Amino acid sequence: MSGSAVSAASELGNTVRSRGAGGSWWTLLRSWVTGLAVLAGMVVPLAAATPATAQSRTLAYVTNNAAGTVSVIDITTNTVTATIDVGSGPEGVAVAPDGTRAYVTNSNGATVSVIATATNTVTATIDVGRGPRGVAFTPDGTRAYVTNSIGGTVSVIDTATNTVTATIDVGTFPQGVAVNPDSAYVTNTNDATVSVIDTTSNTIDATIDVGDSPLGVAAALVGGANVYVTNATSPGTVSVINSATNTVTATIPVGSLPQGVAVTPDTSHVYVTNVGSDTVSVIDSATNAVSATIGVGGSPVAVAIGTIPDLEQPRIATTLTLKAERREGKSKDTPGVLGRGDLTLKAGLTAGGTPVEGKRIEFTTDSTSLCTDTTDSRGHAICKVPRRHDSEACYTATFAGDDTHGPSTATVCTRNHHGNPHPEGDQPDHGSIRDLTQAPMASTGLPAFRHSN
Repeated sequence: MSGSAVSAASELGNTVRSRGAGGSWWTLLRSWVTGLAVLAGMVVPLAAATPATAQSRTLAYVTNNAAGTVSVIDITTNTVTATIDVGSGPEGVAVAPDGTRAYVTNSNGATVSVIATATNTVTATIDVGRGPRGVAFTPDGTRAYVTNSIGGTVSVIDTATNTVTATIDVGTFPQGVAVNPDSAYVTNTNDATVSVIDTTSNTIDATIDVGDSPLGVAAALVGGANVYVTNATSPGTVSVINSATNTVTATIPVGSLPQGVAVTPDTSHVYVTNVGSDTVSVIDSATNAVSATIGVGGSPVAVAIGTIPDLEQPRIATTLTLKAERREGKSKDTPGVLGRGDLTLKAGLTAGGTPVEGKRIEFTTDSTSLCTDTTDSRGHAICKVPRRHDSEACYTATFAGDDTHGPSTATVCTRNHHGNPHPEGDQPDHGSIRDLTQAPMASTGLPAFRHSN
């Protein structure tokens, strides 16, 4: 499983109290939301197939709800290597199957932040439903499913364009979500049920009764047919669902207030975070019994599993260039000068002067995704900018890198170095609409830009 994340929310206090739970659960949850130190994520190593010359690191992406940030932890040294600003109230986190991106749900708003793992930067912000909580990728990484707790829906994101392509009605207060090759499983906390979504048609295929206050859910992707659901107030259990029959086949006692859950790639073990116990329960999937209990930090909320390309392993350095061309007038084929016509962003990716084909380039402005394109045989990728965007704005093209090629980025702004739009006939020859000076960063291969004065 490449990524899975679930977490609690302040609204859940009313839910659990209405179901007869004691005040300790609500007190704990409220203190967490208002700033209690939280270990909100952990990972375990993945034995993923990679090229013989490539190596991988296993990193933990931790959502810091009160701070609005994500901490990146190298688990080989147990040190924080980066802290990334995201949206308000981050909760769920999932790592894409190829390890190039992580999606983070911002529960206090209605957005998902997209993190480029190569650069530890937010490259896009996606609008979803209200109160997004859980997030999970499909096994092929082409889509992501996000639960929207307020309104009871699931948003389906096309990861190539970072846009919502479908919205599905599920149960009341959906939280966790997990995806296997055929279905998406959504926990409906207020209903004590799990909605099963057919990912081919994005329609509800079944509804399964589980324990009280289901929160987290994880699906075995290979070698097994089980889905695991944490029931926060059952008390402290995990329901095992057979995905072939959509029936509960076992109920496993774990720690207090279990929430996050993830399955190891070989499906041999299941990891469960217990908020009330400050522990992680390790379940042996062959026996459906807890085989180990690990003490962790205060109130562990979510667990994600992902393999990240090792940035320290030598890769081929790349160079990304970006040009902005604006056309106006009656004919789109007639080049114009800066005005309010359509804007086209043209990126070029090379390695040692040779074009690099078949690589995903993401175009953004102010951390908002515009579009993505794959480089052609000449290393070119193109993005048509909608007219609604300001004539004075900065645009960025990003290549996240892969096992073979290092990451690179480029920025261009549609105003000159004095901060004013270029007058007619005063555009730079190379098509960039701001005078930019490139200063390469030898350590990462990423070009940095500074304005010429």
